[in-house]
Amino acid sequence: MDYVRTSVMNGQMQPGELYSVYQLAEELEISRSPVRDGLLRLEEAGMIRFSRNRGFQVIPTTPADIAEIFSIRIALEVPAARRAALSEADESARLAELRIEMQQAAADDDEERFFRADQELHNVILVTGGARRARDIVERLRLNTRLLTPSTVGLYRGFDTIVDEHDPIIDAITRGDDRAAAEAMQSHLVLTGRLLVKQALAQTGDSEDPDELWERLTAGYLH
Repeated sequence: MDYVRTSVMNGQMQPGELYSVYQLAEELEISRSPVRDGLLRLEEAGMIRFSRNRGFQVIPTTPADIAEIFSIRIALEVPAARRAALSEADESARLAELRIEMQQAAADDDEERFFRADQELHNVILVTGGARRARDIVERLRLNTRLLTPSTVGLYRGFDTIVDEHDPIIDAITRGDDRAAAEAMQSHLVLTGRLLVKQALAQTGDSEDPDELWERLTAGYLH
């Protein structure tokens, strides 16, 4: 999965061209089964499509894909944050632990570890808010985002900035302030979504205004 994504980003693989599963397995020096499994995940993410008995093609990523993903996340995670603040389950200690984990990963410049802790923090909020099925959906959406475009770390913001964005969410849930928790979660997701749409537009060379595209595609989702 990482190999295909990197190859698309550096131009080694081009949208519309046919690529062979067998050739890819040879290049990676692994069997065809894990290659097919990885490609199926990429197909689920909308990054490739299979052409029967011919191989697979890369599908161009559009900024609209990113905006749609974040529209869904906003619809699921904002009310979950509100309910988590009202929940009798006290997960404040766990949220604080995950914040520390993110800080430590940031200090080590460990992006993989950082976003694992980030994802777990969002998972805890969703589950505490009684949204277990939504957690599964959001996990898949996060994977799709990662496959479709790199993170904004380094280009638009640093690890510390992302940690700071989570502070109002954690604080509001800990205080039991449901309105503030929902507002903080929406603010975080909107900021991240806007930056990723801007990044996707730059990658595709599209001259469309990122703010206008975001507003158009998220209309009706924001609370």
